[in-house]
Amino acid sequence: MTVLGIETSCDECAAAVVEDGKTILSNVVATQIPFHKEFSGVVPEIASRKHTEWIYGVVEEALLKAGKTPRNIDGVAATAHPGLVGSLLVGLTFAKAFAWATRVPFLACDHMLAHLYAARLCENNPEYPYIGLLVSGGHTIICRVDNFDTVEVLGTTIDDAVGEAFDKVAKHYGLGYPGGVYIDEAARKGDAGVFEFPMPNLHKGEHRCDVSYSGLKTAVVNQLEQFRKKGQAGSLNLCDLAASFQKTAVEILIRALLRACRDTGINTVVSGGGVAANSYLRSRLAQYETLNCVFPPLELCGDNGAMVAGLAYQYFARGGSSSFSETASARVKEFKRRYP
Repeated sequence: MTVLGIETSCDECAAAVVEDGKTILSNVVATQIPFHKEFSGVVPEIASRKHTEWIYGVVEEALLKAGKTPRNIDGVAATAHPGLVGSLLVGLTFAKAFAWATRVPFLACDHMLAHLYAARLCENNPEYPYIGLLVSGGHTIICRVDNFDTVEVLGTTIDDAVGEAFDKVAKHYGLGYPGGVYIDEAARKGDAGVFEFPMPNLHKGEHRCDVSYSGLKTAVVNQLEQFRKKGQAGSLNLCDLAASFQKTAVEILIRALLRACRDTGINTVVSGGGVAANSYLRSRLAQYETLNCVFPPLELCGDNGAMVAGLAYQYFARGGSSSFSETASARVKEFKRRYP
């Protein structure tokens, strides 16, 4: 079964063609970063307008690279939630029109489930169940994944997402946009031992796998010199700052993740989302020999259509589809929440 997947939840206009939920025939991503860079963040109105301008060409290119025509597509899917509503509506409306015109089934996909599915498109296809680590600019979720659509949240952020903290710190110090990329690059040249930033103390009782980033962000932006280690006096080196911040941000994640693994007895960890491309996160998790850590290839960490098409195939294969009345929503799906 050949599925066309469309992703327009934020500022990436993407489309892909995937066969049988595992073989990527094409994966086209048109980035809007140059249009949002001067604002150090995504401007929703600009994002939706660019999607409207680009969506037809992006889908056309995806079909061309896959060697397919609309008549060769057996199903079409688009991200419906969560995300920027204006952006979501562009991809969702296009997918509905495509499905209606070609008389193929249509599916409205969940963005979070799609990111969790991305790793299943690579050679090291993890078996269920596993612990999912969803880390991006908008979400930080640690969950148990029993199937492509069966997710149990074990922990989440109580304030800022990890990717949001990266972006805001980078913006404050003028490191560049998107922040995660520039902090990762700067950190490779810095000394992570110059600053010792605080770790939040909220892992008690039922919230032991939750995380928090507002305190770290405040420490880095407003209280920097309070956390400079003794003997490290001197002018501010942004590479040292980036390395120290990145280390703490990742250690917060890993501490909660290890708790989730111990609580469930599951030692396979599958990561997804833009922050899954972070080199320090990947290297730190690789140090745990008892864990089987699976990361998607870098091109599947950010928003892309392949993860949408792959996930949609699983629904189509069991006879599922969505109504044309399905609409976009900014909110994340209400997954089941378990407290260990």
